[in-house]
This record gives sequence, structure tokens and C-alpha cells, in this order.
Amino acid sequence: MTAVGVVLNRTVTAAITLFGVAAVVFFLLRIVPGDPIAMMIGPAASPSDIAALRVHYGLDGPLSLQFLIWLKSALVGDFGISITRHQSVLSILGDHLPATIELAFCALALAILLGGAVAVLGTLAGRRHGSVVIDAVNGVFLALPDFIWALIFVLAFGVAIPLFPLTGRIDPSLDIPFRTNFLLIESLVTGRFTVAGNVLAHMVMPTVALALPLAAVIGRVLRQALNEAMVQDYILLARIKGMSEPRLILSEALRNAIGPTLALTGVQATFLIGGTVVVERIFAYPGIGNLAIEAVINRDFPLIQGLVLMFGLIFILINIGVDLAVVAVNPKLRHG
Repeated sequence: MTAVGVVLNRTVTAAITLFGVAAVVFFLLRIVPGDPIAMMIGPAASPSDIAALRVHYGLDGPLSLQFLIWLKSALVGDFGISITRHQSVLSILGDHLPATIELAFCALALAILLGGAVAVLGTLAGRRHGSVVIDAVNGVFLALPDFIWALIFVLAFGVAIPLFPLTGRIDPSLDIPFRTNFLLIESLVTGRFTVAGNVLAHMVMPTVALALPLAAVIGRVLRQALNEAMVQDYILLARIKGMSEPRLILSEALRNAIGPTLALTGVQATFLIGGTVVVERIFAYPGIGNLAIEAVINRDFPLIQGLVLMFGLIFILINIGVDLAVVAVNPKLRHG
């Protein structure tokens, strides 16, 4: 399938998927017990006050009519007003999404670097029957989920040996104006490297916590693909010509092993985005993951619906990007 075909196919699938997600979440939130109006209003409120708030937030009337009204507004970018924050849902998401994007991008980049290094070193060591230590380390990374790593880092480098900040995204003492909410990117582009270093210091522990399990998965799959490539005829021919083992792996086997690893990395990257929910909560990191937990606790219907659609859109965009990347690195797909 060509790149154009991938985009068209995924676009149609995305529209259907997002509609299904929106419908399921909308009706499920209103079926489960609990009234957000009762949670936000005082016990002395009169029935007329409660009724007025229900009308204000569009919680009156039949569910089907509520859904149609919400869907009509959502199609033009209006996801409603947050019940707890009293702000536009879209503006709230715009304030918090950049933090999660920067965190997820750094975690993914670190996972790819660590996973690639583990795979290459493991393949080299395996050729000499000495990969036990690498396998053991990779097994530990794979066995512990990201939130466990987050708790370990909090205790080790936030409490026992306080090397990194425990919470937030930047020190409050740095009263520096930003034009965007992409604090790391903006500080690097504008040359404020001290500020960038402070932002990175706050990102170190959550980034590594998210990256380690994903790096273990990438390392295992890439190593398996490398081992399969190393027994192919073109590798044997290159070895006969005198090419060294490191060069065989890096220049010959690696480019043929990237394809299946890339596809799996895209799938796992979606789980990484989901993992930010708990990790951001642990580090009080102001991204959409932490925002999602807050919205669920407060039963903020408009905000929950906006967050779920945002997560769904991110997953779809990641899958489209992975499909395009697979087409780009695979000549058979690119010229199919």
C-alpha cells in the first residue's frame, strides 16, 4: 500500500473509531452512578439551583438529545466547559498536552536508544556466548512496569539521594514568560539553556520510568530480528569478504531488522502514552495524564470526553505515522 493509500485508509478508520469512542464514553459516563452537579455544589443548594446548573452544563433532557447536541458542537471544535475548572475543555487540553508530548517524545527517544544498544550488544555477546548479563538486565527492565520504576526513582533520587526535583515541570522561582507551553522546545530554540536544563531536570525521572519497559520490548524484538538476519545468505557473503561482526550488524543486518521492530515500537508507543497517566500523577507532572485522573475523580463529564477523544486521536496519529514509516523503509511496500 502506498503512503497516500495508508493516509486515506487510516483517515476513514479514524473517523469511525473516534465516533464510536465518543458515543461509548458519552453514554457510559451518564449511566454509571454519580452526579457531577451534586459533587460541585454545596449541600445547602436548592433544587432550583441544581436544576439551573444541569441546564447550564447540558445535563438535562434525554441522553440521545444530549449526545447529538454535544456531537454537533464537537465537530466544530467546541467540547464544552469543564465543570470543575470552568474553562473551555479545548483550552485546558491545549495547556496540558504540550507537557505530555515533550515527556512522551523524550521517553520514546530514550527507549529507542537503550533498546537499540541492548539489541546490538546482546547480538554481539550472543555470537560469543556471553549474553547472560544483558538478558538479565533486559528481563528486569521488562518485568517492572513504568509506575514501579517511578516509585523506585522517587525513593532513590528524590528522597534518599535528592538529585532531581520530585514534582512539577519547572522551578516556581524561575519567573520566565513563555509564548507556548512547549517549555523544553521553546527554551532550547530561544537559547535559554539554563531554563532548558531546569525543565530537563524535572523530566529525568518520569522520562526514564516510562522509557525502561519500552526499551526492554524494543531490545528483545530487535535482537530477535537481528539474529534472524545474521543467518541470511547476504550476511554469510559479507562475512566471507572479511567484514567484522560489528560492521555486519550495524551496516547490514540492522537495516533489515528495523521493519518489524518499527511496527511493534509504534504499538508500544501508544501504551507509553497511556502510561503517562499514572507516572504524571506520581510526579505531579502537569500533563494530560495527570489531568485525566483529576477529571475522573471529579466526574467532569466534558473534560473526560475531551481527554478520551484526545487520547484516541493521539493513538490514531501514532499508528498512521508508524504505517508511513514502515512503507518508507520497506521498498516492496513503497513501490507496491
